[in-house]
Amino acid sequence: MNQRAPKNENDITEIVGGDSAALASLKNLDWEQDRVIESTLSGTELINAYVKRLPNKPGVYRMFNANGDVLYVGKARSLKNRVTSYGRHGGHTNRIARMIRETASMEFVTTRSETEALLLEANLIKRLRPKFNVLLRDDKSFPYILVTGDHEAPGLFKHRGAQSKKGKYFGPFASASAVGRTINSLQRAFLLRTCTDSVYESRTRPCLLYQIKRCSGPCTGEISLEDYGQLVDEANDFLSGRSRKVQDAMAKTMQQAAEDLDFERAAVYRDRISALTAVQTHQGINPQGVEEADVFAIHQEGGTTCIQVFFFRTGQNWGNRSYFPRADATLEPAEVLGAFLSQFYDDKPCPRLILLSEDLAEKDLIEEALSLKTERKVHINTPQRGEKRDLVMHALSNAKEALGRRLAETSSQAKLLQGLAETFGLARVPQRIEVFDNSHIMGTNAVGAMIVAGPEGFVKNQYRKFNIKSKEITPGDDFGMMREVMERRFGRLVKEHGIPDRDAPQDNDIDTLPAWPDLLLIDGGLGQLNAVREILRDMGIEEVIDLVGVAKGPDRDAGRERFFMPGKADFSLPPRDPVLYFTQRLRDEAHRFAIGSHRARRKKEMVKNPLDEIAGIGPSRKRALLHHFGTAKAVARAPLADLESVDGISAAMAKLVYDHFHQGS
Repeated sequence: MNQRAPKNENDITEIVGGDSAALASLKNLDWEQDRVIESTLSGTELINAYVKRLPNKPGVYRMFNANGDVLYVGKARSLKNRVTSYGRHGGHTNRIARMIRETASMEFVTTRSETEALLLEANLIKRLRPKFNVLLRDDKSFPYILVTGDHEAPGLFKHRGAQSKKGKYFGPFASASAVGRTINSLQRAFLLRTCTDSVYESRTRPCLLYQIKRCSGPCTGEISLEDYGQLVDEANDFLSGRSRKVQDAMAKTMQQAAEDLDFERAAVYRDRISALTAVQTHQGINPQGVEEADVFAIHQEGGTTCIQVFFFRTGQNWGNRSYFPRADATLEPAEVLGAFLSQFYDDKPCPRLILLSEDLAEKDLIEEALSLKTERKVHINTPQRGEKRDLVMHALSNAKEALGRRLAETSSQAKLLQGLAETFGLARVPQRIEVFDNSHIMGTNAVGAMIVAGPEGFVKNQYRKFNIKSKEITPGDDFGMMREVMERRFGRLVKEHGIPDRDAPQDNDIDTLPAWPDLLLIDGGLGQLNAVREILRDMGIEEVIDLVGVAKGPDRDAGRERFFMPGKADFSLPPRDPVLYFTQRLRDEAHRFAIGSHRARRKKEMVKNPLDEIAGIGPSRKRALLHHFGTAKAVARAPLADLESVDGISAAMAKLVYDHFHQGS
């Protein structure tokens, strides 16, 4: 994607993100303005022309090709010395030599220290995703546990995304299921509420969670707010790593209750201690000497890299995740791991200890940068013996297994794509396949769905749903719905990326999906295929994409599908053909996504409240109206005087609500 070359501090701020901790430490940068040399030079000649004007200061440099695409982002202790190394003729790896040849312009920003340059480099790499950098991929946000701090009775919740809500965050956890299991155990151990604030305020009697001893019932006064606050403090202590202190205090209280013959109270603490033990034991390896650490291990094979990350908090294993960063095959494991580490903590809290399987050349620099970012000392170690070494070797073993599975899946997927190209007579192996389907009930809540598959399987972050908006489409008109979906999908694609050259060679250099699909799979027979073909012809892109229609066989039996292609007779595939199974998987995934999107839209419509349509009516006013009148219908029938009598509803707001339901009366 074409990235405009940023020229000043405002442009960099936009790229880095205003909420970045790294940006806060870079606010006094000496910004180098407008260093683009107007010249026909390129490659080493261009780079040598820049060198004459560069300072011996730390900073970040960016290399661009002739189209303005970012090729590489790098940092340097001395910009002049680093860029000079690129200007030498010879002595470069194939990757670096190719990058230098493509360089048509460069831009620079100086920083106060190499540490700040490292932080800025990590930010820019993640935002700009340059072609020749090591790239952290599949970087989905991690889930956390949140103990809220903006309510009289703090709640216990799973949280993902920006940590903007007031409270204490604990994590990261490797998966949502790990958070769910932990919250379930913490409910039994600390009896904290998990209901929303609106539910809390509307309760008049304890809910089921109180009855099954998973909540202490602060909403209805079953426990005083002071005693509930003590439970919250215990939960915070436990999640902060002081689990032994909490468990010892519970054990003493249980013993005292037993000595006082208060066996019911003693049984409550017995159950809470049992729940705490479950939290500590159900998460796998729980090292005794590691309270808070992240463990990274890297393994390379077949030109692919896997980095396995394990998270340890409060002396517990909070799960692991595999990453497959994009990196040149010539890079050493330590180089890849160092680049990965800088990007990984760009938007995540960093623990006090990081354990690695490889020694990093820039370990001290990365330590300093992470310490600056987190405002406390961070240690990076490569253990050689003991329990910490065992943790690293365990992570390395998992990295090897994950990479083996990845290579097997990729190889299998490559064979399937090759078979698909041969079976359908495609000019080249498809790198991006898009499958479309519609879902509705008697034309209501109609949704079009698109799923995407590529060399690495389903690409779920590329899935799209299209809520059918046209009022001119007859309910149940699948052809009309497909036309709207196609026009919206490809109209935007043409606008953003232009029409591709079908005869241009495929670029296998970048392992990212192309914007344009090579193949469209349409769920339906010849009628649907011709309808889509006509739509693409009207848009002038019929010759750009291959089309295949997949119709269900007689009695809708799987395995007896008929395939339709423009200009060819329809045909079937042998019952156990791998390509047949592959197309079935693609079609079924499109069905699943379309039906799920339709159900979500239908559910939203079913629970829609007329009060939501009134501007100025938020959750508090909506709750006040419903508490006073009972239902939205009663609110709609209420006279103006009754609306004005509701607590929290002003005369102006009451008039607004009344007018909304009495338009034209």
